[in-house]
Amino acid sequence: MSKYNGNREFKINIPGSVKLIIDVLENNGYEAFAVGGCVRDTILDREPQDWDITTSALPEQVKELFNRTLDTGIQHGTVTVMIKHVGYEVTTYRIDGEYNDSRHPESVEFTSNLIEDLKRRDFTINAMAYNEREGLVDAFDGINDINNKIIRCVGEPEERFGEDALRILRAVRFSAQLGFDIDEKTMEAIKKLAPTLENISAERIKTELEKLIISKNPCKLITAYNAGITKVILPEFDAMMECEQNTPYHMYNVGEHTIKVMENVSADKLMRWTALFHDVAKPLVKTTDANGRNHFKGHALEGSRLAPQIMRRLKMDNKTIKTASRLIECHDDRPASKGFNPEAIRRSVHKIGKDIYHNYLDLVYADFMGKSKYGKDEGYDAYVYACKQYEYIVENNICTSTKELAITGKDLIALGCPLGEKIGRALDELLEIVLKEPEKNTKDKLYVEAEKIIKSL
Repeated sequence: MSKYNGNREFKINIPGSVKLIIDVLENNGYEAFAVGGCVRDTILDREPQDWDITTSALPEQVKELFNRTLDTGIQHGTVTVMIKHVGYEVTTYRIDGEYNDSRHPESVEFTSNLIEDLKRRDFTINAMAYNEREGLVDAFDGINDINNKIIRCVGEPEERFGEDALRILRAVRFSAQLGFDIDEKTMEAIKKLAPTLENISAERIKTELEKLIISKNPCKLITAYNAGITKVILPEFDAMMECEQNTPYHMYNVGEHTIKVMENVSADKLMRWTALFHDVAKPLVKTTDANGRNHFKGHALEGSRLAPQIMRRLKMDNKTIKTASRLIECHDDRPASKGFNPEAIRRSVHKIGKDIYHNYLDLVYADFMGKSKYGKDEGYDAYVYACKQYEYIVENNICTSTKELAITGKDLIALGCPLGEKIGRALDELLEIVLKEPEKNTKDKLYVEAEKIIKSL
């Protein structure tokens, strides 16, 4: 008979290394289960990012049984067991004490009962455990919630969110990743306790928010807005949601348009963050003319200044901040909109950078896909033309920067160019020639042009 009323008919494929760890623990008289997200994801036919194991063995006992272990969180009962250079977290069953900071328990008490351990977990879909001996242990009806596509707290939602306020955002994140709805009682607690997110570090907020926006359902950010979450962690999004766009180009407010753009760009962190902030300055620069039409002059430039401030507040890496800022500043540029001119595209690639121009095109496409039919129709042909020209530039190694010129600063010095800033000026003038006439980017032709330029310096 199953000790925990596990469903022995329910089968999950466990990786060999995980089975090995469980077998070693069980063969030495301890209980051990795969637990949490790995069980959930396997049931949902998703590839688990990692496999966590929970056990009745104390940390010291776990360490005695395995050759290679790391004390990654031993004060909370966690030992990492290394199998073939891969780490697996093995954590002792525990009961958490009182939470006074919306994150850390005042004390941790180890227990020998699996159910007591599962009680402390956030959501029912994350509170399931499995091994081959007991089958699926599902004391809180996680399977039913998976079948009904529901995010529901284990026990009382206010208690779970009071233990760690980040769970408030995690609920919306899981909803976005899995396409699930949030249980009514759980949502009520989210709305009530959303202000407690103020106690959570920016780093933890960023991690959860990033998982939300790169999911298949970035539209769940509106759920976060309606629940009062973004008011605390991203008030700029609230301003966008409350900023109407009375213009023929748009049919959504700024926040709704932003969501549409996020849905249409590549699902990577750079593009989703860039999309989120591409119009962040519109509420700041909005004006209304005598006809009631809204204008957002300078919003791209202002956004390139504001977005980095927000991203630094969220403790994002410098590379993402820098690249996103460049894309935001240029996202409203339309080099082909005033005539299909190859030179205009070359200059655009020069301005934005050949290395990220594909990102720019990605953003441009998503931007007009989030507009009215009028906005879409106006932008599409120009977008297609820019794509074809960029492809031609890349495939034919067309020069769009001084680094790609057929001659270098050393060549200019050899021709008698004075040292210092005049070398840079000469290279810029040569690039100007090449942007107009790409065929002149040869050593012989540029030597001729360089001699003329040097004489004029």
